Amino acid sequence: MTSEHPIEHEGRGAPVGRRILLGTLALGALGVAAARPLQDGLDSALGAASQKDPTGLTGLLPGAGGFRYYSVTGSVPAKGPDDYRLTVGGLVDRPDVYSLARLRALPQTRLVHDVQCVTGWRVPSTAFEGVRLSALLDAAGVRPTAKAVRFTCFDGEYSESLTLAQARRSDVLVALRMQDKPVSHAHGGPVRLYVAPMYFYKSAKWLSGITVTDRVEPGYWERYGYDVDGWVGRSNGRDDAPTV
Repeated sequence: MTSEHPIEHEGRGAPVGRRILLGTLALGALGVAAARPLQDGLDSALGAASQKDPTGLTGLLPGAGGFRYYSVTGSVPAKGPDDYRLTVGGLVDRPDVYSLARLRALPQTRLVHDVQCVTGWRVPSTAFEGVRLSALLDAAGVRPTAKAVRFTCFDGEYSESLTLAQARRSDVLVALRMQDKPVSHAHGGPVRLYVAPMYFYKSAKWLSGITVTDRVEPGYWERYGYDVDGWVGRSNGRDDAPTV
């Protein structure tokens, strides 16, 4: 999933990840020179096989455009126009289910920002396009008792949360395009969350559920100590990012 820490949970399908890390360090400059084409090949293989690289190697090398492939499960099924569905429910008056075609038919917003991983890597000036999350919330009719939004994913494991105020920001998207092409399976497609002002672990991949709730529920990585409020350059739960 959109994890930013490829080594912490080796038991979840990447038991040789640490050995590969040591081997990569030993390769030095040769490993750096080979990283991009090797990752590109692995990205293609992963997209076709719809599963995580069992060696853990993809979590250690920069991928196409500077990104890396992360998942917290052993495999993630691929979904497309025929079987992808996004549910919107919880504390709303009008629960709904969106197909990929319906999402594509809604007004689209394009944002270009740097993507920042909490572990240090950054991809500058990255374009994302999609439906503003606030538009889906408005269509659903959020109830007065609502305080937060929880996101679940079709890998069956990952989750994230935002406060309702954070979710309504204009720079939070249900993203259908990334780097001017459809979001690939390896990058969390066909639909992922994109929270521009926060570290990338908040931008949940393989998005399948949006549930309006009465409280913030810590997401997958937050249960392991990551900040619930993951503002880039801020920590300790401070909710003081500028309003967009």
